[in-house]
Amino acid sequence: MARPLRIEYEGALYHITSRGNERKPIFKDEGDYRKFLDLLADLPKRYGVVIHGYVLMGNHYHLLVETPEGTITKALHYLNAAYTGYFNRKYERVGHLFQGRYKALVIEKERYLLSVSRYIHLNPVKARLVERSERFQWSSYPEYTGKGEKSGWLTTEWILGQFSKDEANSRRLYRTFVDEGLTVRENLFEDLKAGLILGSEQFVDEIRKRVRLKGHREIPESRRLLKNASEDEVITAVSDSFGVSEEEVRKRGRRGNEARKVCLYLLRRLTERNNEEIAKSFGIGYTAVSQAAARVKREMEKNRAFKRKVAAIEGRLLSNE
Repeated sequence: MARPLRIEYEGALYHITSRGNERKPIFKDEGDYRKFLDLLADLPKRYGVVIHGYVLMGNHYHLLVETPEGTITKALHYLNAAYTGYFNRKYERVGHLFQGRYKALVIEKERYLLSVSRYIHLNPVKARLVERSERFQWSSYPEYTGKGEKSGWLTTEWILGQFSKDEANSRRLYRTFVDEGLTVRENLFEDLKAGLILGSEQFVDEIRKRVRLKGHREIPESRRLLKNASEDEVITAVSDSFGVSEEEVRKRGRRGNEARKVCLYLLRRLTERNNEEIAKSFGIGYTAVSQAAARVKREMEKNRAFKRKVAAIEGRLLSNE
């Protein structure tokens, strides 16, 4: 299995998630939560990171971490290793606590930080652990709303500052913003670039320039960042693989047009075109693009032969340089 790509540079902002091995609990009692927060509190001083938010769920956690010094790998290695050591000693166990390496999505701060902070703060509500976010103790949300004690290590100024210069007003407006997330239909991570960047095409281009990717072509995410296929290239590759004409790939209205669905999936995955642009080219609504891509993902999960076929098309497109 290829190792995941790590994008690390000074000033990067991440949405970090890490799950318990086999989805087992990583927090069993209040003492575990407090120990993890003690270790988290140590990161700003030890590694110079800025923590914008967190939520600790039973078998996983979410963090919003900014790295002015580009130290995400060191900071997260310390956090997970130190907590694993504590957990194993306490419960007399050995081995991995977390399921593989943590997942780090790079976020465009100005465009997405507010929405991702809302997403993580609503996790306990959507998991039906509490009715309202402020009732969940193991989250940064109470401090954001002024209902919890100030930690001294959590940074709330940037997010609250987007709402108002007045602290009380900014807290009130942020509460409203988070509550609205329960009624607003939003899929933040639908259009991730290369599976790990949440940002505009301009933001992705800036990362390409800042991060050295050429030495990591064996990593699929790196190859997707290096390569931007054109619409014509994707259509040709799909039509060749399925043994149908390019006109058939573009044809709308026929049920079971598998080639067309795969084409829409790969256009979202490998090109710089957004859903609206793809939809316009194919004469469909932009939501149909997301629906087709979702069907392909589901089919790949249950059909290995189909998954290999899609992977082969993607490999061909990525190797055309």
